[in-house]
Amino acid sequence: MRSYQNMVFTTALRLVGNVAEAEDIAQETFLKAYAHFDELAASPTAGGWLKTVARNLSLNHLSRYRARWRFFSEMESEEHPERDPVDAVCPAEDLGQDRASAEQREVLELALQRLPESQRVPLVLFHFEELSYEEIAARLKVSLGKVKTDIHRGREALRRKLQSCVAVAEG
Repeated sequence: MRSYQNMVFTTALRLVGNVAEAEDIAQETFLKAYAHFDELAASPTAGGWLKTVARNLSLNHLSRYRARWRFFSEMESEEHPERDPVDAVCPAEDLGQDRASAEQREVLELALQRLPESQRVPLVLFHFEELSYEEIAARLKVSLGKVKTDIHRGREALRRKLQSCVAVAEG
């Protein structure tokens, strides 16, 4: 479990965009692994199995609770219109050379979490889970064109968020 806990949690977090939900999914993933312990104990593909289970549980969770999440996330953004999205994503301190790489990864993860689900999920499945457009369309039960559009829009939104971080850091 210790060898794979970060990978499982990160997979879930990138997809669901919520720490508490990702923790629940990671826990459920390891419960399933425990149920299959005899098969996985000596398997060289245990990591891949865990990542696939975490991805599938995350996608199932998103499809099950999609309407509820959208409703609550819209309510929160209406309640706090004064929040600056750049402040929420960009670190306040200047990036030092020693920590730059780790902090850049953290900024990327935070920016990913701030993307709308419709953009974040296909983008993560394509770039981090390395699924093809066709596989993503099948998993999400949407058209191939929608997947391509959402990935393109997600890349553009992510690029804008990261550029605004650079502008804040330089300014």
